[in-house]
Amino acid sequence: MAATLGSTMLGFAREVVNARYYGTRWEMDTFLAAATIPTILFGVFNGALVSALVPVFSEYLTNDDEASAWRLCNTVINVLAVLLVLCAGIGWLLAPWFVPLIAHGFPAPQMAVAVRMTRWLMPSIVAVSLSGVLSAMLNAYHKFRWASLTGIAMNVVTVGCVIFLTHHMGIYAVVLGTALGLFAQLLVQLPPFIGLHRYRLEIHLRHPGLKRIWEMLGPIMVGSAAGQLALFFDRFFASTLPPGSMAGMNYATKLVNFPQQIFAAAIATVIFPLLAQHFARDNRRAVARNVNLGLRLVMFIAIPSVVALAVLAHPIVQTLFERGHFTAASVALTQEMLPYAAFGLVALAANVVLTRCCFACQESAWPVAISVFTVMLNILLSLLWLPTLGARGLLMANSLSQSVQMVMLLALVSRLLHGFAWRELLRSFLKIATAATAMLLALNWIAALGVHPEASLLSRFWFLFGQIAIGGTVFIAVALALKAEELSLAIQLIVAKFERGTVGPYENREAPIA
Repeated sequence: MAATLGSTMLGFAREVVNARYYGTRWEMDTFLAAATIPTILFGVFNGALVSALVPVFSEYLTNDDEASAWRLCNTVINVLAVLLVLCAGIGWLLAPWFVPLIAHGFPAPQMAVAVRMTRWLMPSIVAVSLSGVLSAMLNAYHKFRWASLTGIAMNVVTVGCVIFLTHHMGIYAVVLGTALGLFAQLLVQLPPFIGLHRYRLEIHLRHPGLKRIWEMLGPIMVGSAAGQLALFFDRFFASTLPPGSMAGMNYATKLVNFPQQIFAAAIATVIFPLLAQHFARDNRRAVARNVNLGLRLVMFIAIPSVVALAVLAHPIVQTLFERGHFTAASVALTQEMLPYAAFGLVALAANVVLTRCCFACQESAWPVAISVFTVMLNILLSLLWLPTLGARGLLMANSLSQSVQMVMLLALVSRLLHGFAWRELLRSFLKIATAATAMLLALNWIAALGVHPEASLLSRFWFLFGQIAIGGTVFIAVALALKAEELSLAIQLIVAKFERGTVGPYENREAPIA
């Protein structure tokens, strides 16, 4: 989590730097549109393959058949490398034909820039997809440290390119920085991966594990593609809105993803191999216990985060971004979008844990069906709200469809695990919601005082910090009064990792993550 926090903070630094140099100008809209297809290809290949590979690989390790596990792993890596190089080449050639499908609302000069940017980014799908597979293998061996540093490498390279090259390259500095940063993610994991001394240049197309992966891969790829369609249609619809709308949506989404990336993704990453191993041993009670705990910890972070993001939208956006080309108009554009994006944070974070549970239990058909349904719902809601709400309608459609997906996945997980501790989860939700309500009242009381900071960055920072500190203190105080277990569990999780000689959840495969 510490490495994830550092990566996320650097990710914010990257967004702050991008806002400083590019704001919500048309160039940033163009870059986001150009990044759509590489992002979709990464999501389909990497997300689907890792979700199918980890359970099968973990089962071989659980059964003490490490040689077969690595023959399978090497085959997947080598075949994937060849396929991705071909895809990158085809994508580079076909960019003038598929980019207009995404950014159909762009004028011709802007479209030409989008095509050129897309071609610069296409080779990066090879590095980022292989990086995801290496992360999965290291996680299966409970080696989380190096994989968690990939975001730091990515952000350092990207920020460096923007700062030092923007005056010479303009918007193409962020394009080059993104491409190089994605290759840096792969390079930082190569030493620990090679250090396992298991990789070979071999391909075993008759490995029995390939058939099992393929049986899972088809439905998961459909589900991954369905999920990526939401991004496609967001950019498709946003390209018809006034310039800056796509960039504003991106900044609002990145703010919402901040707590999700720090806690929910880190929790899901830790418990995914545990879930797969417990399921391989047919220990469904252990799976249920880990999922329940993961959801409770996620709620403990996500619910108060929604309150803070919605109530403090203006000071957050102003403090973080208002400088350089990110003007007061950019602040107003982004802050009005933030509450609509924040509404879906609880579902977004919970879905990470729930989806990992389904894949760890080798259930892929139903999550795919749920994903397809929610994407279709998202598209319909976007069409309904786009004419009246614009970009806010797109974000609200995302949030509502994610909430529907969460409810459906909860029902599916309950069926997979033959029961779920619903009372415990509901009791936890009520306590957290009560504490978050007290936090909401405190923040509204501060706003009613009518106090405003000076125009300096330092003054704005301390004013925002003070509001967050007061709101957070109220939330924690009420949570303690209500004896919310999640607070103590989170503290125990952190303390256990820093106590010398204490076995934490990464090393102990049998223990729940707390």
